[in-house]
Amino acid sequence: MDNMSYAVKLTLMVPRDSKSYRHLYFTCFLFLYLLILSVNICLVIVIIIEKSLHEPMYIFLSHLCINGVYGASGFYPKFLSDLILDSYVISSHMCALQTFVIYSSLLCEFTILTVMSYDRYVAICKPLDYHSKLTKFSCLKLILFSWIVPNCVTVTAVLLSNLRPFCKNHIDKLYCDNWSIVKLSCESSFVNNIYGYVVCVICCICAVIVIVSYIKLISACKASLENRRKFWQTCLPHILSLINFTFAMMFDFLYNRYGSNDIPESLRHFFALELVIVPPVFNPVIYGLNIRAVRKRVFISRLAARENVSRAPKRRKM
Repeated sequence: MDNMSYAVKLTLMVPRDSKSYRHLYFTCFLFLYLLILSVNICLVIVIIIEKSLHEPMYIFLSHLCINGVYGASGFYPKFLSDLILDSYVISSHMCALQTFVIYSSLLCEFTILTVMSYDRYVAICKPLDYHSKLTKFSCLKLILFSWIVPNCVTVTAVLLSNLRPFCKNHIDKLYCDNWSIVKLSCESSFVNNIYGYVVCVICCICAVIVIVSYIKLISACKASLENRRKFWQTCLPHILSLINFTFAMMFDFLYNRYGSNDIPESLRHFFALELVIVPPVFNPVIYGLNIRAVRKRVFISRLAARENVSRAPKRRKM
């Protein structure tokens, strides 16, 4: 099938018992999508409004939340429309777009978490150099790195997989992913494999940077009570986010290439959906609850809103 000159229709995996429970699935996933939008946008707005949060760590956190909304928007609208229409079909062009959005978001999350680990390392291990190292210009460069590099990597991967002619048209997943598109072609996947391993090596380098940063952080925190407080307050959420995300990404990468049909379908669905459900919900909630400045600002805003409502003049009954 020539998918280069015109769009090819592809079919996606149908959720189990979708005929009986598709309205329940639709309600649950719509709630999840609205929850992701609300918590992430709320945290970004709080960081923008509160001047005390105009610090590098919170700026990076706001970009993590923006990335969460961006990635979720690559999956939920399409999946919700599939559920409501009971039609699990997608064009090859839209499949390529969905793959790009979801996987560029996942790689962006990894680079942003890496940048955040560097920020915490400088803040705790070299506090006197913090403002000289993390200037506005330095933050801008780190943010551009966090967005541009993952998007360039993903564009190349998507082009390599979509410029090959298809000989199959079914994707055994609830959404499009790059290796599933590669497997639709009957041609050799040698180039795609090599490129995938190069990307994996880059991710491993980022992981090594994070591990080294936290080894030094833990060593620095032993000597100071203040450093230990900073570590538990700002680094613990980051570690939890990174561990959750890394394990899910590793399973996705290894299963796509070496997985067998012996793995239960429910487990495959869990890990596939974990990437698009847990990080965008988990990150703003865990940071918002654990960071006092963010928590304080949210609670103050809510109290102010309640006071305004209570002070509003009530209409007299006629």
